[in-house]
Amino acid sequence: MIDIRSLRDLVRLFYIFRREFWLAFAGVAVLAVAGAFLLPPKYTSDARLLVKPGRENMTAPIEAADRQAIYPQSTTRDPILDEEKMLTGRPVLMQVARLYLAEMSAEPQREGVVGKLKDAFASVRRAVGGAVGKAFAAIGLAEVQSEEEAIAEKLAARFAVTHGPGSNVMELSFTWGDPVVAQRVLKSWIRVYLDERTTVLGRKTLVTFYEAKVRDSDQQIESAKSLLRTRLVSIDGTSAQERLDALTKRLNDLSTRRAEIAAERTALLNGIGYANQQVGRLAKETVSERELGNSPTFQALSTQLADLKRQRADALRIFKDTAPTIVALNESIATLEAQLKTEDRVLQRSERRTPNELNTVMARNQLEKSMRLRELDALHTAFDKEATQLETVRRKVLETEPELARLEQALSVAEKSRALYLDSLEKARIDQALDDNRINNIAQIQEASLNPSRSSPKSLLLLILALPAAGIVGLAVVYLCAMFDQRIHDGGRFEERFGVPLWSAVKDIDGSGPDNDFHASLYRIYGTLPLERIQREGLVLGLSSARSGEGVSFLIERLQTLLQAQGLTVRVNAQPAVAAPGEVVLLEASGLHSNRDAFVRLSQAHLIVLVVEARTSTVPVVENALGVLRTAFRKVDGVILNRRRFEVPPHVLRWLQR
Repeated sequence: MIDIRSLRDLVRLFYIFRREFWLAFAGVAVLAVAGAFLLPPKYTSDARLLVKPGRENMTAPIEAADRQAIYPQSTTRDPILDEEKMLTGRPVLMQVARLYLAEMSAEPQREGVVGKLKDAFASVRRAVGGAVGKAFAAIGLAEVQSEEEAIAEKLAARFAVTHGPGSNVMELSFTWGDPVVAQRVLKSWIRVYLDERTTVLGRKTLVTFYEAKVRDSDQQIESAKSLLRTRLVSIDGTSAQERLDALTKRLNDLSTRRAEIAAERTALLNGIGYANQQVGRLAKETVSERELGNSPTFQALSTQLADLKRQRADALRIFKDTAPTIVALNESIATLEAQLKTEDRVLQRSERRTPNELNTVMARNQLEKSMRLRELDALHTAFDKEATQLETVRRKVLETEPELARLEQALSVAEKSRALYLDSLEKARIDQALDDNRINNIAQIQEASLNPSRSSPKSLLLLILALPAAGIVGLAVVYLCAMFDQRIHDGGRFEERFGVPLWSAVKDIDGSGPDNDFHASLYRIYGTLPLERIQREGLVLGLSSARSGEGVSFLIERLQTLLQAQGLTVRVNAQPAVAAPGEVVLLEASGLHSNRDAFVRLSQAHLIVLVVEARTSTVPVVENALGVLRTAFRKVDGVILNRRRFEVPPHVLRWLQR
């Protein structure tokens, strides 16, 4: 536990873990230098392949959009990924491994001492690796591998293929310990890949496959058309929808005609009923010709009346109006006029009767309406019968419609499939012709290069970065050590951490001479003591520690000297532990966990102080000791940090204080 408050504390932290820092520094530096000089060199051969757009980089001969069930997140498919998978696939890899083994076995042994030593070392390494692999396989930790599989895994680990976003160029690289071998292996890899790709994508069987599919599609189309033709003949139409439309239109026409017939029939019935009522009121015959003349009686009376009026006119010439003759004539005239009024003047002499023409016309109209009514009844019956037949046909068509729709859909799908198969068949024939001539869309724009400059290790870079990397790793080790260090180095946060006041941090002395910091820390302990209580009633001070050797006896000896110099009476481990006024009794109780007398002595103390040795005592040990004292005595009055050391050298400290 160390309190970091300034740059000086950081420098002190470095000096505390200086040994760990130099160990990490030396280890990293040695590894970097050893790697620069001892790691085997690696050489990389590069090549580039251009993938031109075409059918060769498609995974499916039929268009993907016609058979796609799951849509990818990206709207653009990258075919270069498929080429990379084929390039690094196991078939290509195993062929390259076999070619590599054949070439290595055919090479002559190296000449010279160094070459022979390298060959011997390689043979020993292969033998040891094979033995270790067999041992692991025997105990079930690995599987037995053939030499080809082992070489294939090694080649795959050294081979890399990449391409930039949106680029059609595949960048190939192969790393090996010999630049010539790296170039040779990469050339073999490209050649095997092109041969394998041509063989796999050769479409040798696609022509036969698509021809069979076209024949199957023709059979499906013929079968669907035959069934569809039979169903259409049964419903007497060119299609279900057309037949339904025709039937529906005819039924609507019949419904309209029946409504019109019903209305007309009602009108005819009403007209016939009204005519029957009116015929009873009309005369059967009418007078077509009639001869009229004056009545003989009326003519005789008129003549007689005229004669009397003449006689009266003649008599008035002779007689007065009151004469009896005139009066008699007047009475006769009045009587005759009255009789003339009662007589009919006109007399029918003859008449000619004919049948009533209106009656005849109405009878004729009734007959026509009756005939029209019979015609309407016959039409209504015929329309009802036709509507019933049409309803039956329509029901039959509706029952047949799902089957017709299924057959039409199957026919449409079969025709589309046939068109797709024909298109794919043509493509397959073109691909087969191209494959026969080994024409594809892969172009080698850069052959495998021979690079004599090593790709790794970068010895000069390793040597340059050795010291900076070692310093960084050393500082990281210092940081980790400080994070996991539980030792107590100073008392900066002691009271906050443990809840006990820190009386003093006593500096460690080497005995070379007087040390003012050490005496100052002792006087701080003296200043912390209750001096008034000591003068009044005395004090029993118990000093304890978690383990022996933390400096309890040394502090008691120094405190005794200091207190006596201040004029106080001091006794050490006095029995009984009773202090007189002006007297201090110091009790030594070191090693709480191993000293039985410690608790007996501390039980007599007025104040209990725990001594903690800096750079040795840890936080858990101090917490345990404080817990034991609090459990036993319910109090711990203070803590003294003994042997505190400031690890920064004086000259560095003086440099920091400038």
